[in-house]
Amino acid sequence: MLVLVLWFGNVKPPAADALLASPHATQLHGGDALLPLPPVPALPEEKVALGKRLFFDQRLSHDNSLACAGCHDLARGGSDRLPAAIGIAGARGSVNTPTVFNAALNFVQFWDGRASTLEEQAAGPVHNPLEMASSWAEVIPKLKLDSDYRRAFQQLYPEGMSGQSIVDAIATYERTLLTPNSPFDRFLRGEKSALSPRELDGYRHFLEYGCASCHQGVLIGGNMYQRFGVMGDYFRDRPVARLIPADLGRFNVTGREEDRHVFKVPSLRNVAVTAPYFHDGSADTLEKAVVIMGRYQLGRELSEIDVQAIVAFLRTLTGEWEGQRLQ
Repeated sequence: MLVLVLWFGNVKPPAADALLASPHATQLHGGDALLPLPPVPALPEEKVALGKRLFFDQRLSHDNSLACAGCHDLARGGSDRLPAAIGIAGARGSVNTPTVFNAALNFVQFWDGRASTLEEQAAGPVHNPLEMASSWAEVIPKLKLDSDYRRAFQQLYPEGMSGQSIVDAIATYERTLLTPNSPFDRFLRGEKSALSPRELDGYRHFLEYGCASCHQGVLIGGNMYQRFGVMGDYFRDRPVARLIPADLGRFNVTGREEDRHVFKVPSLRNVAVTAPYFHDGSADTLEKAVVIMGRYQLGRELSEIDVQAIVAFLRTLTGEWEGQRLQ
């Protein structure tokens, strides 16, 4: 679920022979350094357990058929691998589902950045008629029938069970959903053999083309906004040319013309396991995503060799969850 933004920028990449000599991070001039993911934070175990149970509880939806985990499937890269989310009763959403893995480190949530915190994000699907189509007035009485829930909320929250305490618990659990120890993380920590020569070549291209102008920091993205179509009109040329409101991106939040078609730059962490790509889910492979971004963000037609090298590098960004590499 990404706008794989390759953009002209002010990043000055390290010289190729300096890549292997960079022991802990790649410092970008004019951008945040590429850093390894941090370890999972130590959080109150009881609150994490409560949030986990809520994350998997279908009673948060109107017809008791859909949980947070229904769209954010931890066995599918933290997403659903569909072009657009499917809500209750088969309702089709308007955007590609972002991965929940590492979402705690995003600077804002949702493609258009309308939620500034995980807590705000967690409340959104509950009330969205195309997702869970419910409300706290409907959800809370159902959950209060569960004696284990009543006991847990009484112990953990002075106010007991409420919309705010529900999303606080879910967000606490989501803050544990980090996927460290990717091959690229190991490389950034100084393990020079963590990237193969081909993957390292892709990393060189990633820097030299300017991908890291937007895909930077600990998430390799997720820390800024960017327009989709800097060097060309993606929306005019895509196979489905009809615009829908979701294509307006940040404009839907701010109403400012300069925010038309502007989206949060997504993290590239685990990108190899979160197809399809872009907010509209229109690219079903990484290769297609890289080609499209080269064309519409760089104004360049990337060679097949360079595309394959960049894709090889992007596959090194797949991390581990519960001791296993994501599949």
